[in-house]
Amino acid sequence: MTRRPPAKRRTTSRTSRQQDGQTVLPAAAAAVVIAVMVVEWLLAHWWLLLMGAVLALLGGLWWWQQRTRRAEQERARARALRYQLGQLDALSHRQFEYAIRDLMHRDGCGDAVQVGGRGDLGADVKATDPLGRRWVIQCKHRRNGAQGAPVGTPELQVLNGTGRPVHQGDVVLMVTNGRITQLGRNFAHHQRLHLVDRQLLASWAAGSRPLWELLPALPPPRRPSHLS
Repeated sequence: MTRRPPAKRRTTSRTSRQQDGQTVLPAAAAAVVIAVMVVEWLLAHWWLLLMGAVLALLGGLWWWQQRTRRAEQERARARALRYQLGQLDALSHRQFEYAIRDLMHRDGCGDAVQVGGRGDLGADVKATDPLGRRWVIQCKHRRNGAQGAPVGTPELQVLNGTGRPVHQGDVVLMVTNGRITQLGRNFAHHQRLHLVDRQLLASWAAGSRPLWELLPALPPPRRPSHLS
């Protein structure tokens, strides 16, 4: 035998829906009236809409011009970036990494980034050149410059072990403001590592030619470019 719900509960539910309907209908009617009034006012004052549109257009043009000007100034500052060896010698190791990043950015690597730090796995700077090649750079700063400890095979072995397998580098590079041992140079030659020692760093940092024009035997471009 099926039990029917109490009549009182059904009555209460029906009454609640009726009350909700009585609340919603006046609110909807009021919203329609307000919308009609707003439209009528705007049609009667169309010139305010036109003025607002003109002001918005002028403001957008001004913002775009300012953005374009700032971007051009930033590019001009980047192109003008120069370092003398004495300036690089005076930097801390972290500042040296940022200087190398900025030089890569100056040369046209828009995504150049400093990544050196704890757990960097042998990479201090990463960048992609205009020809699509991925650069993985390890920086070795010597506060005493040429009189500091030379970069040798152990440091290059670390870079060789991670530059391509871990960081997927096309150009794996060691940069130092100091010296590189002959054994290190031999190892780098056999492992296709590229080296920027103090002499080459001075030419690159103080000049205007991009690094890929100063290094021999670079891998071919990954994509066509006006530089290729």
